[in-house]
Amino acid sequence: MIPLARRAAIGAVLVGSIAAGVLPAGAAQARPLTPATDREVTFTVDGTVTYGTLHLPAHRRGQRMPAVLLLPGSGPTDRNGDQPPALTPHTLAKLADALARDGVASLRFDKYGSGRTGLGAYADKPETIDYPAFVRQADAAYRLLARQPEVDRRAVRLIGHSEGALTALMVAVAAEPRTAGVGLLQPLAERFLDVLARQLHEQLAAAVAAGQMSPEEQRAIGRAVDRAVADLRAHRPIDTSAMPAALAALFQGLGGPSRRYVESIDAVDPASVARRLPPRTPALLTCGTIDPQVPCDTTTPLATALARAHTGGPGRVVLPGVGHDLTDPADPDVLAPAALDALHRFMRCGAPAAR
Repeated sequence: MIPLARRAAIGAVLVGSIAAGVLPAGAAQARPLTPATDREVTFTVDGTVTYGTLHLPAHRRGQRMPAVLLLPGSGPTDRNGDQPPALTPHTLAKLADALARDGVASLRFDKYGSGRTGLGAYADKPETIDYPAFVRQADAAYRLLARQPEVDRRAVRLIGHSEGALTALMVAVAAEPRTAGVGLLQPLAERFLDVLARQLHEQLAAAVAAGQMSPEEQRAIGRAVDRAVADLRAHRPIDTSAMPAALAALFQGLGGPSRRYVESIDAVDPASVARRLPPRTPALLTCGTIDPQVPCDTTTPLATALARAHTGGPGRVVLPGVGHDLTDPADPDVLAPAALDALHRFMRCGAPAAR
């Protein structure tokens, strides 16, 4: 892969050469090419300073570019799509790079609990943070992106990965300015606790198939999982007495300082939000055939909701051989070609004329 600075230099040489050959004398000098750059940005919402990166591709001075707000997945996932040191797929950084190759600016930021932002105003009271706080943070980032002098306000989109896709939907339904499109990459397509319960039941079934537990144990633990989910939704203390230690610890964590967040995000049904999108909004929904976290069949209600909202294309796109982090199985350092193709198609849908 060519380093970013070198790509920018190559782009400057090529564009400058072409412009010199076809424009009147002095025209190319009047609008010189500005190299690609990363600009550190900050914004304050609910008393917390949030830190982010505005990535600007090489562009003509005074040019207004299309732009995308990139939103990360669950947990303390930072602006690059990482949870260092253990998980560093760089999903959002790779998406920003891919968008820049198409002349699209992007903003990504450290959400609450991650990177330089940390918990901010919630540091001394983490139990009070809820999911709407993350939506407000993303909405503030969207408005900041739309105000950048290099950005075309008519062409600002949202792209969310995993849980970030739900946040993208939440912002998109009432975005100001109206969003030019919403991309849902391997999205949280069901209610949060329904996804968790499904994954746990699948793990129990796999343990039985591997001879690690009996069918009777599977049924007993499965009932305990369902009771714990019901307890969370009913705001009751969680009964973990019939669970193995590791599973009990998981639910005790969900019922601890994170409980307000868990209950508030679980209250949101992604399909219900999608039905509120403005008509004709270009929408992309991807699912990978080897993604155990978001199997394609679980995205059908969300895809149906997008259709009922009369959104535009490309709609749902199945990515063969692609997992949750969108990388190429043959080269984990790059995004899968199928994912890049879906991204390119989405960015072309409903794109306004260049300014």
